[in-house]
Amino acid sequence: MTDAEIRDLLLRTRRIAVVGASQNPARASHSVSAFLIERGFDVTPVNPGLAGQTLLGTPVAASLADAAPLDMVDVFRRSEEAGAVVDEAIALGAKSIWLQLGVVDEAAAERARAAGLAIVMDRCPAIEWRRLALPDRNPAS
Repeated sequence: MTDAEIRDLLLRTRRIAVVGASQNPARASHSVSAFLIERGFDVTPVNPGLAGQTLLGTPVAASLADAAPLDMVDVFRRSEEAGAVVDEAIALGAKSIWLQLGVVDEAAAERARAAGLAIVMDRCPAIEWRRLALPDRNPAS
């Protein structure tokens, strides 16, 4: 995606499900979730092992379906596990999918694009937000 497309994607997104969210502050999924919440996104952590608990002030969903409706699905899973998450996101009507740093699945990306979803791979929305110098406010306002 171009910088303009990434900027547009981040600025029009409101609801984000973070698949693989962790309660460990040292994990990237935790710090990225916190960053997104601080920017005004409605973040739902998704982790079946933490379901029912609260993470960063938000109840943790057991599954992606429990986090719907979705604008974006941010995936903190290994590349070989990403395809199943992408397929579920497509089925649930997500508008976009973000595969985190190191997560690449070209076949899943093609399925997402064919279904009309925007997809970003091997990047981090927090890094992109800072790199693009996006406003430090709620992006949906």
